[in-house]
Amino acid sequence: MTVLKKGSKKLLNAWAFYDWANSVYTLTIASSIFPLFYESLFETKETLVSAFGFEMKQTVLIEIVTAFTFLVVAFSSPILSGIADYVGNKKNFMKFFCYLGSLGCIGLYFFDLDYIHVSVLFYFMGLIGYWGSLVFYNSYLPDIAFEDQQDSISAKGFSMGYIGSVLLLIVNLIMVMSQDAIEDQIEMMKYSFITVGIWWALFSQYTFYILPKGTSTGHKVTKDVIFNGFRELQQVWKQLKGNLRLKRYLYAFFVFSMAVQTIMLMAVYFGKQEIAWENNSEKTIGLIVSILVIQIVAILGAVITSRASKKFGNIKTLIVINFIWMCLCFYAYFMITPNEFYVAAALVGLVMGGVQSLARSTYSKFLPETEDTTSYFSFYDVAEKVGIVIGMSIFAIVDQVSNMRDAILFLFVFFLGGIILLFRVPKERVQIQ
Repeated sequence: MTVLKKGSKKLLNAWAFYDWANSVYTLTIASSIFPLFYESLFETKETLVSAFGFEMKQTVLIEIVTAFTFLVVAFSSPILSGIADYVGNKKNFMKFFCYLGSLGCIGLYFFDLDYIHVSVLFYFMGLIGYWGSLVFYNSYLPDIAFEDQQDSISAKGFSMGYIGSVLLLIVNLIMVMSQDAIEDQIEMMKYSFITVGIWWALFSQYTFYILPKGTSTGHKVTKDVIFNGFRELQQVWKQLKGNLRLKRYLYAFFVFSMAVQTIMLMAVYFGKQEIAWENNSEKTIGLIVSILVIQIVAILGAVITSRASKKFGNIKTLIVINFIWMCLCFYAYFMITPNEFYVAAALVGLVMGGVQSLARSTYSKFLPETEDTTSYFSFYDVAEKVGIVIGMSIFAIVDQVSNMRDAILFLFVFFLGGIILLFRVPKERVQIQ
């Protein structure tokens, strides 16, 4: 197959199409159907779950497993990135995590509290598969797109992901709501996990077919190569000390990203426990409708953010988005009714797509001239994952000792910190001697 040139429309679209393939995981598994399924396994929201020798709140188990997964990704991605750079085939690693996540989603069909540790393993596989593949997916961006293309193609990727995931969620919703008995609805939820796994693996094939493989070196992997990734991260850190703009942007990203990802991962769990739904049927429909609203509005949000960044600049746009997130934390603390939750969902959608796509493309823009993009994006992903571990851990602690409302309110501190740090990012590239 002919290798497509950097910046070609076909190559850019193939890269963005992976968002169409993998975003069904975040919508159906992380955000909507699985949280509803998980709650259905317990008699009441106060029922505790036993796992790993402890009794804990239902949501705390998910928070702990999620934090642990991101910790694994944070430590494993540098190793895998180092091997990928040495061998010259990061696409194979992207494939591995894609298929691992797909199998994890299918395995969730067998999720059972009587086999909680095996069940949690499947949840872990889906989560690590999704985020592990993103390490290599994101690192392709500066390889396939020129700087003036990166904002728009990053936004297009997220938009395609929102559209694809909404289509599958509508199908899953029809599957669930077509059943009258609760037991049959739960069975349809389990089948929806299988559809996610198949969708993810199937639609990723176009991306894998078009994306360049990389330059194969034929080298064998040794012990030294395994730790190349950490050495590369160390080199990136040293280079960051001489790149004030990129370094300060990473500080800001680390702080606000931990709050953004934590809210996105826990929003539905908050909605099902803290909002005063009239009955279980209204709760199920209401939460899924809220997720659909988030996804649809997020398409608009990604486009608006991309245009705003061209007019006002990336950093100013990110500051405004972080301010909106901060206000949302205060709003969420006081909301009680379903209608208030719908308003929050629309606002979250507006800033969710924007902050994700713009954060990724801003980092890509600020990179120095280098062919070693995998190492730089590995550093970016490690910063993001460590931030999520901290954010989820703090959220879990506050949730366990108090409640989810206090946990959400506490996150505003990170958005405020992110705004302050973004103001400190230089407008131009500054080299420190």
